[in-house]
Amino acid sequence: MECIVCKFGGSSLATTGGIQQAASLLKQNPARRCIVLSAPGKAPGITIKVTDLLIAIVKKSLDNRNCSGEIEQVKQRYRDIYISLGVSGDTCENVLSDLDERLSFPRENRDKYRDWVVAAGEDLNARLFAHYLSAEGMTARYISPGDGGLFVTDTFGDAQPLPESSLNLASLKQTCSDTIVVFPGFYGITKSGDIATFSRGGSDLTGAILSDALNAVEYENWTDVDGIYCTNPKIVDSPMQISALTYKEMRELSYIGFNVFHEEAVRPAMDKKIPIRLRNTFNPDNPGTLIASRRLPSERDIVGIASGGGYASFNLQKFLMNREKGFGRRLLSIFEEMSLSYEHCPSGVDNISVILAQAQLTPEIVNTIIRRIEESLQPDEIKTEFGISLIAVVGEGLLHKIGVLAQTAHALADANVNIKMANQGSSEISMIFGIDASDEKRAVKALYNTFFR
Repeated sequence: MECIVCKFGGSSLATTGGIQQAASLLKQNPARRCIVLSAPGKAPGITIKVTDLLIAIVKKSLDNRNCSGEIEQVKQRYRDIYISLGVSGDTCENVLSDLDERLSFPRENRDKYRDWVVAAGEDLNARLFAHYLSAEGMTARYISPGDGGLFVTDTFGDAQPLPESSLNLASLKQTCSDTIVVFPGFYGITKSGDIATFSRGGSDLTGAILSDALNAVEYENWTDVDGIYCTNPKIVDSPMQISALTYKEMRELSYIGFNVFHEEAVRPAMDKKIPIRLRNTFNPDNPGTLIASRRLPSERDIVGIASGGGYASFNLQKFLMNREKGFGRRLLSIFEEMSLSYEHCPSGVDNISVILAQAQLTPEIVNTIIRRIEESLQPDEIKTEFGISLIAVVGEGLLHKIGVLAQTAHALADANVNIKMANQGSSEISMIFGIDASDEKRAVKALYNTFFR
């Protein structure tokens, strides 16, 4: 039987109406056999996500402060959603008691304790949703990551799936043919039996892992927007919706600013060429955005313009740098030894820059980097710059398109935006420009007008 894996985001599951709509979508297509759920998110009149409440509970609990108010607030969210849908009060309280058990766990390892508690948001939602589907007369079964065999590394807060997970989860194929599998997103189980969460938004990754294991015909990712737009709608009013893009294009867009889909979730689907479709739970008539291995050549060369701020650069000048063997390696090893990841490293004959996320830095770290560079490389000059934004023009059609760089440069110049850095990846599907953060919105609007209007 063909299987579609559906992941519903927190905004889709924040209210009784959202839960009913999700169930309605399952009824409309019998192929939707595996459901991955996030924790309830924000909605009109609801200003805080369940996950954020759980994080607040963890902080207070670890500081030995009273968090009973937040605990009751979490439980009431689930009661408000599910009891009116036919889930009995006793069933609801039995499920919610699991949160109390998690809060009583040992706290010696703060990260481990955090993951045990924070993962409750998805787990409680999946268990109650399965009860609701049963009350609706639909055959449904809650499967935990432990029961399914979703094993992950013990990097709490940023776990990665282990290779055997796909083989373990493949055993759910038969279960999906008999019943709807309801699976909590966002976390897996370590080899020692502990809960470890993925990075924030990791329910997307859970859905992708299950799609791969079940060899799904499609992975539907349901949220509260119609799909992916060609640029940030907070910057450009009513930007065009992208009808289709490739996995590589999605990866490039996710890298800078596009937070619609978890960037790590592309890989599991890409390996088996499983199409991903982002859709609006509350507007199912819109076909959404399809992410696949290929798109039609008749579609536009450039699919999107992404942007993001918060970058810094270390700029080195040294005469005859190009003749000094190992200069680049020694420079980057300084950042590696300090556990800092870099984003770009453009260079010239006598200069080189390292651009990295500013959030990794403190004044002490910056000072240490400069001292180590001066001691190890003896540059003629070293400058630091903060408050840099990166702008990416993305599209696989760039490989065959003449003049895009010129168009981009002209558009930015006409908008009075200075280009500090330009870099085109070896894949030639993206061009990335570094500019002042204060120019970001103006630059995005100028590029949108050039390539999409």
